[in-house]
This record gives sequence, structure tokens and C-alpha cells, in this order.
Amino acid sequence: MLISHCAAMSFDRVFPSTSIPGGFFPALLLAGGPGLTRGLGAVLRLPVLMALLVCSIALPPLSAAAQSIRLLRDADIEYGLSRLADPVLRAAGLNPRRLRVLVVDDNSFNAFVIDQNAIFVNHGLILKVETPEMLQALLAHEAAHIANGHIGRRGQNLRSASTAAGFGTALALLAGVAGGGKAAIGLAAGAQSAATRGFLSHTRAEEASADRSAVGYLTRAGIDPQGMVDLHRIFAGQEVLGAASQDPYMRSHPLTRDRIRAAQAYATSAQGQIENSPEAAYWLARIQGKLSAFTRAPSWSKRRLATEQFTDVKHMRAAIAAHRQNDLRRAQQEMQSLLAKRPDDAYFHDLLGQILYENRQWQSAVSAFSTAAKLAPNEPLILAGLGRAQLAAGQSSAALTTMERARGLDFRNATLLRDMSLAYAQTKQTGMAALVTAERYALQGRLPDAGPHAKRAVGLLPNGSPAWRRAQDVLIAFEQDEKRNKK
Repeated sequence: MLISHCAAMSFDRVFPSTSIPGGFFPALLLAGGPGLTRGLGAVLRLPVLMALLVCSIALPPLSAAAQSIRLLRDADIEYGLSRLADPVLRAAGLNPRRLRVLVVDDNSFNAFVIDQNAIFVNHGLILKVETPEMLQALLAHEAAHIANGHIGRRGQNLRSASTAAGFGTALALLAGVAGGGKAAIGLAAGAQSAATRGFLSHTRAEEASADRSAVGYLTRAGIDPQGMVDLHRIFAGQEVLGAASQDPYMRSHPLTRDRIRAAQAYATSAQGQIENSPEAAYWLARIQGKLSAFTRAPSWSKRRLATEQFTDVKHMRAAIAAHRQNDLRRAQQEMQSLLAKRPDDAYFHDLLGQILYENRQWQSAVSAFSTAAKLAPNEPLILAGLGRAQLAAGQSSAALTTMERARGLDFRNATLLRDMSLAYAQTKQTGMAALVTAERYALQGRLPDAGPHAKRAVGLLPNGSPAWRRAQDVLIAFEQDEKRNKK
């Protein structure tokens, strides 16, 4: 299910239904993701996060720009990205189960890393690449920054971050630390700010080093390094522009003609040795097909159906376009054709569930999500969708069970916490409803909002119970935040 999560740790920014009609549930996210990694659970991690947040609270509040950065979370897209990234990360000596690729809801061209847990890629750059080898070269380059230790100097950048944007980056980085190295984190700083550019930027020497390493990874993984050359050509000419006119990627990854010539030499030496992968081409088409179907006009998607080479991707794009134009009958027809071709694909059943849910077909949505969850039992985004549909269908107890499973895999999904608070309330567990509401606000960095709910939870939950201790963690962070603000 394609969901837009606000990655800043404050205000909930809702997409107007008139501008993005279907497929986007407004939500907030600090961190979290698909079932490629396994979380330890909120009881172990939340106290660490609270302490880190309190240690940073004296810095200025988030700016308006910082509050507008979002991640696009979708189990299907993230799985496809993992398929493309897997051979690259293994060649780099990195664990694909611990390092995930997340999509930033930004149409500009940029990609970056800020710790060892995630590679962030703007959806605009994903849609721009023309071959899977270009995207894999990008992932290899970012992986090289991790493997080569280039992000180690970020600690100094973090210590010098004194602006609002710098504070947002600091909180995001600290949240990643709180995740115990097992979860990706959201970007919490305005991408255009000088502080963020400084935090994310690499030197030219680092860029050349990352290119050399990336070409080695690509070659060892059996991927044509020509993708690196083609990727560089996207940004050719950017260095003669002023900083304000350059793409964000150019500002954080300085490009030189020497780098392009070096990449061309690497690619030339590998010519004839590597064949392009049809499987990689399929996953890029699927990722781009779903992203474009949800982020571009339905009319744009329909015009390109005739040129789509993969039948199932064509049906998927047509179904999403029809859904966004409120044509449920046509959307269902396309989904039936799609599922007839790929009946065991959990992510296509998840898409059907989303379409049915957004058309208020609650029971049918539950059925579709249930099938998806059976096929992919460890995908928390799918489980969260099933729980939401069960809740809408009046199955509060079943919904709560499903949501608790999802949270065990990914406790940072704030939309899930919001749904859980409603499910707890409907099952007369008001103390737990107050607790997860407090935790949701805390994970967003909204401690003043979290405090009252934490107080209520402490008063309602059994004294000394695990849930009571979780509420106490939030309450202590809230009280320390209040003392700092009064100084």
C-alpha cells in the first residue's frame, strides 16, 4: 500500500484529496519499514529514543521546511528496490537485511546516506533513470560512502548543527541511533538549507573514491558499470550552474569531468563481459510504474500503457489510473487480470486491498489484505493495512491483534499507532489507547502533546507493568522537556 509518511517529527501534513486523489494515506513517520529487517519492539527502544530527544531539546525548533519532508512508504516498491540493491550491497560487504532503500517524496534529483542503516533516494531520481543499471550504480555509489567510512565525519557536522534545519537532521540521526542499527530513519531537515547541504555533502575526493568502489561492486555483482557513466551524464553541465539552480544531488555530490572520464574508462574495460539482467529491468519497470501511477496524472499513465513491455505492470498502472479517476469497476477489472497472471504476488493483493479500502468496500478489502498477509506474513506495512481494514469493518479485536503483529515488526509507523489507539479505545482499553497516543506524539518529537496522554496512561495502567513503564518513559521525557523550556 503506497502511503505518504511525513518524516519530520512534528506537524501532520495532510495531502488534499483534490491534488492526490487515490493511494495516499496521510501519516507521520520517524522511522520504520518493511519486513526485511526485524525490530526489537518498543519496550526496548523507546527509552533510548526519549533520552536522545531530551538531550537535543535545547536546540531550536524545526523550521517550516523541515516539517514538509516526507517518505513514500510502500511494501511493493521497497521490495523491488531491495531486489535491485541486494547484489550491490552484498558486493560491498553490507548486509541487505539491515540496510534498506527508502523513497523520499521529492521530485528533484537527489540521493543520500546519513548513517549505516538506509539509502534515501528521491522519487524524482528513480523516475529519471532509464535503465536498472543506472539505479544500481547510484545505489552502489551511496553504498560506497557507507563502506568507505565517509559518513563518519558526520558526527562533527552534527555537533556543529545549530540551525533549525541542523536540529532536524540531528533528531533524525539520533532517532536512527535509537533504532539500534536495525531501522531506516526519515529526513527531518529542509533539503534546500545550507545546514543540511553541509551535513549531507561529500568532498570531491570522497566522490572519486566512491565511484571507484562502486564500479568494483557493480563488476563483482555482474552489473554493467556503463550505468555509472549514464548516471553521471544526467548531471553533466550542472557544475557550471549557480548553486541555487543545481539539483540537490549535484550540490551534495560534486561532479567533475575527471569523474566522468574515469567512469567511462571503467565501463570500457568491462565491455562485452557483462549481460544486462531481464529481472532487473522488470523490477525497475514495476517500481517506476507504481511510483508514476500515483505521483503523476492518470491521463499521463494511460498514454503510456501502450508502450509498457511487462503485461502485469501494464495492468497495475491501468488499475491505479482508473482508481484515481474513481472508476472502481475498471480498476477491479484490471486487478482481476493482474492477479490472474500473478496470483501468488502478495504486493498485488495489497494493492487490491488499498483500492477496495479507499472505496469503502471494507469486507472485500479485509479479504484482499488477508490474502496478501498470508503470502507475506512478515511485511508490517501489509499487516498495518489489514488491521486498518479490519478496524473499518468493525472487527476491532481482530484488528488489534493484527496491528500488534505489525508493531512487533515496525514500531515506528505512526499511522499504525494512530489506528491502534482507536482499536484500543473500541475494545475498552483506555490506558493502552492513551499510551500508544503518547508514544506516537513522542516519536514525532511532539513531547508537549505526548505528556498529557502519558500522564493519563500512567494513571490507568497497572502500576509496574511493562506498559506502565513505557508510559513512564514518555512522561519523564516530557517533564524534562518542560524544565528545559522554562530555563
